[in-house]
Amino acid sequence: MANYAIGDIQGCYQELILLLDKINFDTSKDRLWLCGDLVNRGPDSLECIEFLYSIKENCLITLGNHDLHLIALAEGVMEPNETDTLDKLLRAHNINLYIDWLKQLPLIQSDTIATQGVKKKYIMTHAGIPPHWSFEEANQHSMEITNSLRSSTYCKHFLKIMYGNKPSLESKNLSKDECLRLYTNYFTRMRFCNEHGEIELMHKGSPADSPKGFKPWFRHKLTIMEESTHLLFGHWAALEGITGVDNITALDTGCVWGKKLTAINLEDGRVFSCNRLN
Repeated sequence: MANYAIGDIQGCYQELILLLDKINFDTSKDRLWLCGDLVNRGPDSLECIEFLYSIKENCLITLGNHDLHLIALAEGVMEPNETDTLDKLLRAHNINLYIDWLKQLPLIQSDTIATQGVKKKYIMTHAGIPPHWSFEEANQHSMEITNSLRSSTYCKHFLKIMYGNKPSLESKNLSKDECLRLYTNYFTRMRFCNEHGEIELMHKGSPADSPKGFKPWFRHKLTIMEESTHLLFGHWAALEGITGVDNITALDTGCVWGKKLTAINLEDGRVFSCNRLN
C-alpha cells in the first residue's frame, strides 16, 4: 500500500486524473491524503466531487475554505462570489448526497506511516495548526466544527457565522460563535500568525511579505510537533511547495493558478507533478 498526499485540487479534474495515472494509483491498495479545497475556481468541480466520492474509501480528506463555502452555498445561507465556479456542481442531481458526505469530513486527519523504515505520525490540515494547539486540542476543535456541520438545528447558523476575520486570538471571553469562527480560520485560512496564535488574514503573499509582528505559522515553535511528527498542509500556493522547515510539507503548488498539481509519496518522499493543462 502506498500513501500519496495531494495539494489543493480546486476543480482541476483533468490534472488530477493525469497525476493519478502518473503515480499508478491503485484503488485496491493505495490511499490519497487530500488537504482540502477540492472544488472552486477550477473548471470541473462536479467531476472532482463525483470521482472523489466514488473512491472515498481510499481517501483521507480534510475540509478547506472552498469546501465549506460550497456547503454554505448549497444550504442557501450565502450567495456565490464572482470568482466561484460551482454552478454546475450545485445543480447536480446528487448534490445533497455530496454535501452530506462533505459534512462528515474532519478538519484534521492523522495516521502513522513507516517512512523509509522510520515510523512517522502524519498530521494533515488544510491551512495549518496554530502554535499553541496540542494534537488533542486540534482534534477537539475539529470535532466541534464537524458536529456543527452535522447538526440539523445548528448547521445553517454555523455556516452564516463562520465568515469573517475576527476574532484573531483565543480568549476566555469569546462566545461559542466567535470560537468556532476562529477555529475555522485556523484550520482553513491561516497563513501568518504570531507566537501567541494571533492570526493576520489580510496578507496572502510569500513569507517575505510577512506583516510586522507576524511570520508564517510553521516557522513558530509548534506545540503539536514531536520528534516523529510530520505536518502536511495546503492553501498557500505562493509557497510553491517550499516551507524550509523539516517535517512540515506544503502541498499546494498552484494548479488552479496555472502552475501544477503535486503528489508526494509519504513512504519514500518521491514527488510527482502534473502541469496545468489550460
